Order: sequence, then C-alpha cells, then structure tokens
Amino acid sequence: MDERQDHHVHSTFSDDAVSTLDENVAAASDRGLRVLRLVDHVRLSTTWVPDFLAAVAALDVPDGLEVCTGVEAKILDSAGRLDLPDGLGTHPGVDRVLVADHQFPGADGPVSPRVVRDGILTPQDAADALDVVVTATVAAMHQVDRAQIAHLFSLLPKIGVSEDQVTDEHVAALGAAAAATGTTIEVNEKWACPGPRVVRALLAAGVELVVSTDSHVASDVGRYARVSEILRVADSS
Repeated sequence: MDERQDHHVHSTFSDDAVSTLDENVAAASDRGLRVLRLVDHVRLSTTWVPDFLAAVAALDVPDGLEVCTGVEAKILDSAGRLDLPDGLGTHPGVDRVLVADHQFPGADGPVSPRVVRDGILTPQDAADALDVVVTATVAAMHQVDRAQIAHLFSLLPKIGVSEDQVTDEHVAALGAAAAATGTTIEVNEKWACPGPRVVRALLAAGVELVVSTDSHVASDVGRYARVSEILRVADSS
C-alpha cells in the first residue's frame, strides 16, 4: 500500500469530474507518484470507452510514472450484476473494473439508500441489509476479470449503518472471495473506508490492497490524510 500510488482518479470522461486526463497525469508527476490509475464511471449504455482508452494511450507520460486504466461500475442487484457495457469485463485495454456500491443492491435492482435507511428499524434489519451488501459484493467479484472493489462500505452511512456493525464473518467472506478471485480492494481517501479493523483482516486473508483518492479534481490526486491515518492505526493495532 504505497502512498506514491493512486488507483482511482476521475477525469472529464466522468460527468462529475472537472480535470482532464493530462491534468491528472501532471498532478501525479508533480507529487512524485509512481502509479496512477485513470478511472471513469460507466453504465450499461456507455459508448465512449474506446475514446477514453485512445486518449490514455496518447498521453505524454513522464518517466517514472506508470499509468493504468479502469472503469467504475455500480453493483445493480443482490446477484452482483454490474452496470457495465458488454465486453468490458474482459477488455484487454481495461486494466481494472472498479466495483462500486453507489446504491443498495436490491433483489430486483438498485434501491435508493434513503429508502433502505427509512426501512431499517431494528438491529436485525441492519444485519439483513449488511448481509445483502456483502453477498452482492462477493458475487460481483466473480462477474469480471481484474476487479477492484471501490470504496468498500461507503454505502453503509447512507443507509444508516456503521462499519462497526460489519461482523468478522462478513469480512472473512469478503477476504476469501477477493483472495480467490484476485480482486484488489482499495483503501479510499474520499470515503475513508474501509477502516483499520477491516484492513487488517483483509491483509491477513492475503488480499491485495491499494490506496486511492477517488479524486474528481487534479488538486486531490495523490493527497492522503484519512488513508494515512487508517493505515497507521491498522499497522499499530
């Protein structure tokens, strides 16, 4: 988990980011990063990925910086189906498919986190919701080659659940699946997740962890504060 890397950086190919690919590369180089993963949001209907890959290939990358690619797709349902255009899961130009928990993965499709939060009235409701999130995340690891779990558990505060309520069994299931499938899990600066307890357990399970800012503006590329603290606590506990 080298903090001279950033494995989740968005550009203007995403509709919620403001910096260009070139600006992100320049920022990464200025900060002395060694690895930069350029990632943008996709949906089933997305058609611009060839243009994105061509633009990345045309970048003037400074010596000492490795530029990798990725696309970020949300989990659609409890079976782990992804909002991903056909063929991208095995596309040779896409180094990683980032699997994201943007909405709650319901049985019949994505559910607004607010709706789920309003329906959690008891501890058992929270436990059931966590079971669904973990089951869907594990299933999604098997949907694509070269998966990377983006901001693991960032959904939980949105549905009124704390990462402290994640059980050791949940973490063990995630760790076993990630290790078996070769899935990378990121420690995310923007959402400050997963926390130290989960980080320690995933490392013990043999999971490859990477750091990311999830930046949407070049000034945030490679800048870690919350990730640094998560790793410090994980290492000292």
